[in-house]
Amino acid sequence: MNIMNIILISVVKILIVVTILLLTVSYLVYFERKISAWIQNRRGPNRVGWYGLLQPFADVFKLLLKEDIVPVASTKFIHTLAPFIALFVAFSTYAVIPLGPDVTLFGEKIQLVLADVNIGVLFVLALTSLSVYGITFAGWSSGSKYSLIGGIRSSAQMISYEVSMGFSIAGVLLLSESLRPIAIVESQYGWMWNAIVQPIGFITFVVSAFAETNRLPFDLPEAEPELVGGYHTEYSSMKFAAFFLAEYANMIIASAMIVTLYLGGWQFPYIDKFGLSSTLVVLIQIASFLIKMAALLFFFIWIRWSIPRFRYDQLMNIGWKVMFPLSLLNIIWVAALIMIFKL
Repeated sequence: MNIMNIILISVVKILIVVTILLLTVSYLVYFERKISAWIQNRRGPNRVGWYGLLQPFADVFKLLLKEDIVPVASTKFIHTLAPFIALFVAFSTYAVIPLGPDVTLFGEKIQLVLADVNIGVLFVLALTSLSVYGITFAGWSSGSKYSLIGGIRSSAQMISYEVSMGFSIAGVLLLSESLRPIAIVESQYGWMWNAIVQPIGFITFVVSAFAETNRLPFDLPEAEPELVGGYHTEYSSMKFAAFFLAEYANMIIASAMIVTLYLGGWQFPYIDKFGLSSTLVVLIQIASFLIKMAALLFFFIWIRWSIPRFRYDQLMNIGWKVMFPLSLLNIIWVAALIMIFKL
């Protein structure tokens, strides 16, 4: 494959992924509103378009036309920069997540991942730890005590739960012996999904993912009853939309990471034994990845409308007194499995 083909394929893959992400985020907001209405026995959006399907586009146009208000007491450059940091991190993280196995199109072998790097898991962890800077900058630069408290809470929350998340991932790395996402998926052949082999690590990672994405019951940085809107209290127009977009993009990234690390990625158990054509196998595997991810996104939304927000002391207690010990126990469990069964 010559250099021009590599560049062309990369550009096409980036455009496809960004387009799919933007559309998915738009309709994820719609489905959240519909699911919350279903849970609360309401109708939800049902006016704009067929069954309200054009509501996400109406919301975007409304935000575009809104006035961009910047507080007089704010640090204007940082105030403007913060939402773009959050958005950049959310979209960059998806570069190393594989959607499926390699495919051959027009005689060229194409990987269904933007960047197949050997340290993909570290890349994700590094970027997700940077996302808190967008929130912290927003809280500090707004010149509002509510926003500042929201930013401080986000920093403390990230520190508390990122430790547990890192130790949970360590169990996955011990079994796969690789930091490469594709190798991690391939190591979960059949029913050797990490969620089955190390359920404690799976649970701690999922809970940490809720905390990292600031979703209920871990949305203390926003906490409307206490902090008005938290770190984005002083944001309006498309800057507010950027934070909103980043939150839902992070939900998609978190779901994709859970599928990749714990639910076998694109693996459909023993599909290669069914005698199907290679094209059909690839399509089923891609569909398997997307269905698993959709189920997790539904779970994210379902939890939001089912469990009340934790108090701040409860948040910290869970992080350090429950999650941290459990994630350490998971590493011991995985190490014991490897020693006993030679996995």
